[in-house]
Amino acid sequence: MREIRSQKSEVRSILLLTFVILSFVFGANAQGAGQPTTGAQADLISEFDVNGLKVIVKRRPNAPTFAAGLFIRGGARNLTPTTAGIESLMLSTATEASKKFPRDVMRKELTKMASSIGAGSNEDFSVISFITTHPNFSKTWEIFTDTVMNPSFTQTDFDLVRSRTLTALKNQSISPDSALDVLQDKVIYANHPYANDPNGTPETIASFKLEDIRAYHQKVMTTSQLLLVVVGDVEPAYLQKLVADSLGKLPRGNYKETALPQITFDKPSVDVTTRAVETNYVKGVFAAPSLSNPDYYAMRVAMTLLQSKVINEVRNKRQLSYAPNAEMADDAANTANIYVTANDANQSVFLMLKEIETMQKEGVEEDEFTGLPGYFLTTYFIKQETNASQVAELARYELIGGGWRNSLKFIDNMLAVKPQDVKTVANKYMKNIRFVVIGNPSAINKQIFVPN
Repeated sequence: MREIRSQKSEVRSILLLTFVILSFVFGANAQGAGQPTTGAQADLISEFDVNGLKVIVKRRPNAPTFAAGLFIRGGARNLTPTTAGIESLMLSTATEASKKFPRDVMRKELTKMASSIGAGSNEDFSVISFITTHPNFSKTWEIFTDTVMNPSFTQTDFDLVRSRTLTALKNQSISPDSALDVLQDKVIYANHPYANDPNGTPETIASFKLEDIRAYHQKVMTTSQLLLVVVGDVEPAYLQKLVADSLGKLPRGNYKETALPQITFDKPSVDVTTRAVETNYVKGVFAAPSLSNPDYYAMRVAMTLLQSKVINEVRNKRQLSYAPNAEMADDAANTANIYVTANDANQSVFLMLKEIETMQKEGVEEDEFTGLPGYFLTTYFIKQETNASQVAELARYELIGGGWRNSLKFIDNMLAVKPQDVKTVANKYMKNIRFVVIGNPSAINKQIFVPN
């Protein structure tokens, strides 16, 4: 994990916070001493359709908590330069209160039950979710569905949420790291749907009125644009009746998903923004395979190895930076990056690019894979400990990974990666790197970043 996270990244990871950090409050819901096998996991998962609403339910017998998410398909593709942020603003306002459960009543009920309702948006989808304990599932479901279907959308709630959102957006460039993320998005997402930030801009958020989010709510709350995922100790037939009596009564609509262009760069570049900071902040972004691409798993391995190499070369051996990093995102139109903040950014980037070049030309040795199976097994099962994280994973694969069943093949696909596969993806994707820099332009040798 990167050791310095920007405010911008925190804003855009609200979905992860909803499903992981909130779920941590309830503790892990591991099923006994071991994890079910892939076949056993599949047997626990059912899917059905209610008036066009696809529902995925995973039963975890004896699990003490429930988690659920209602996902809106489309993400940035639902937005335009003038409506960026409206989906996120709508959902955040909706979670303040519903017609049956006004603000004070909702908070009192949720607190009494140790339940949480949250919302978040990213480039590929949005979600409104809940976490609750097993005895309080029915009541929380009632509050949740009323929040989805009948939000109060009062002027007071709207003004409060909009003010809070504007404050976060106006402060997003205070830290150099968050400013670097803003600059990165402008560079790599030009002329791409992702240019429409799901969190909006100060200008778009300030322009919205209460009637705008009411109208947007009516537009997207159609069963054809929604996906419901539930994980907990519940019989699918019982849940199907609950859905039919509530969310299944939403209008069907006629949502059709549009194709999302992949991120491609035809040449390298470097963009430097002047800022008086103690060190230079650098991120180099390159295209990466998405979750639905067979290359994804080899690239995950390659980036894990590259991360280890750049930390060893830049931090451990030469103490050039405290926080060098290499990581891959998980977007439908995906990217990966190398990152460093250092006084001598030139030497740091030179070493990072050298590691990429070595991986491309020489590949990796078989013994470099030692420990990788254990690493991926450990991180995978840690991520799967809570119901909330399983909701997020099933939804992510269903929405951008070719279907939820592919989530059950993660470990097998990772363990099938061979050293030659790493070399292949390194050559295929780790090129035409788009660098963004915040710091002192005179300290940056662009020929190192973009060699001739």
